[in-house]
Amino acid sequence: MRKKYLAGLDVGSSSVKVSLVDASSGRCAATTFYPKSEAPIVSVRKGWAEQDPQIWWDNMRLGLRQVMTQTGAAADDIAAIGISYQMHGLVCVDRELKPLRPAIIWCDSRAVTYGERAMRCLGRELCLTRLLNSPGNFTAAKLAWVKDNEPDIYERIYKVMLPGDYIAMRLSGTPATTVSGLSEGMLWDFSENSIATFLMDYYGFDTSLIADIVPTFGLQGEVSTQAANELGLKAGTPITYRAGDQPNNALSLNVLEPGQIAATAGTSGVVYGVLGQLNYDPRSRVNMFAHVNHQAAQPRLGTLLCINGTGILNAWMRHNITPALSYAEMNNQAAQVPIGSDGVCILPFGNGAERLLENREPGCSIHGLDFNKHTAAHLLRAAQEGIVFAFCMGMDIMRQMGMDIRTIHAGHANMFLSPLLRHTLATVSGATIELYDTDGSVGAARGAGIGAGIYASNKEAFASLHRLMVVEPDQTHNNQYQEAYDKWKIMLRSENRKLTPNT
Repeated sequence: MRKKYLAGLDVGSSSVKVSLVDASSGRCAATTFYPKSEAPIVSVRKGWAEQDPQIWWDNMRLGLRQVMTQTGAAADDIAAIGISYQMHGLVCVDRELKPLRPAIIWCDSRAVTYGERAMRCLGRELCLTRLLNSPGNFTAAKLAWVKDNEPDIYERIYKVMLPGDYIAMRLSGTPATTVSGLSEGMLWDFSENSIATFLMDYYGFDTSLIADIVPTFGLQGEVSTQAANELGLKAGTPITYRAGDQPNNALSLNVLEPGQIAATAGTSGVVYGVLGQLNYDPRSRVNMFAHVNHQAAQPRLGTLLCINGTGILNAWMRHNITPALSYAEMNNQAAQVPIGSDGVCILPFGNGAERLLENREPGCSIHGLDFNKHTAAHLLRAAQEGIVFAFCMGMDIMRQMGMDIRTIHAGHANMFLSPLLRHTLATVSGATIELYDTDGSVGAARGAGIGAGIYASNKEAFASLHRLMVVEPDQTHNNQYQEAYDKWKIMLRSENRKLTPNT
């Protein structure tokens, strides 16, 4: 009997990653990404960021072809398809399902004022209680920008969709979206459990622009004959899962229940926790979205905080302070310095406005540096401690919202390769860290297996998820870590008082 595979498609802004997972063992059989250099992002004006949706399709096709060749998989060996995608983008298509303009992607900031104005006009309490967020610079606000600035295009829009919805539509020929996707675009009303008509009415949108809603897990469509011929797939292959990249990253780490955290620490860092009740931060320092397993009767909200100044700070240290050292050597040097970095404190906020700080932009700053006793190693440790403390501040907000944080799940990559960072984060947060060998495209494939009913439960789907390491809080030195964290927060409050919010 031939093997059956689950295909996972992870549509990012820099590349599209494709994986095939052996359906019976749950293990990744092949993985690749295209393009091999970063995909182009067009920015014709400052703050704009656009991509042609066709490049996502073309790179997905190349990746799918490679993994099928690598595994020897035939068209009818693909049992189901799952999709992960860059969040908050806007794709507008006409009645022939052709894009009317390039996609406005997640990092485009042109619509900030539209979200701010909506928040003022509709009222903060109304927005937060029903959207669980400020309207912000999300998909709905980006569509409002198109309506005002490109009316000829707006009048021709048949459906609006997220990047993952577009790929699913190209596969099946039928537009559709999910509750999770609508929530990330500020188009879902949690209090009414329906499309956010109050915001759509404010912007002047017709609800016909929203595609039919399909479940996050389950039959969302089938590969059309046209797409099958183009991709080397079998017509009728089911599409059974889709989610934004951060909810999907949480799924890939088996983060589904209240109190669990998924964390990443690349150039920027993300803390994504699951909350089991409808709630929001009154100061809107975190974003709230419907998690992949959210149901109205059993809420599962993804609580997302992005820290802009994470790995980029560590990289800056390497390039400018210790250019002769590898990251592993930097970690070793930092570990030789006592907890608290002998009084050196770094605020890691040098990569733009931080939502954690209510959109303030304080810049990165170093405090307590003594030229007579401190060395590069002190700066290296203070940088990693500052990054951890920013993560913990975000988790403190989540706790205030009712989240009982017990575990942090992370991939064994980027800054989580640092023993110092792992040890400090576990101790200051009081949570056990579990490190796994997985990624978004593999998670999307496993999600497809759940949606197709190939796996009877989440437990079965993630039975093969390989846990590499467990890091427990250090009870022996807990007081020293907490003292360093408290000093860092005092320094941050002092700096924050000098600034006013950008929004």
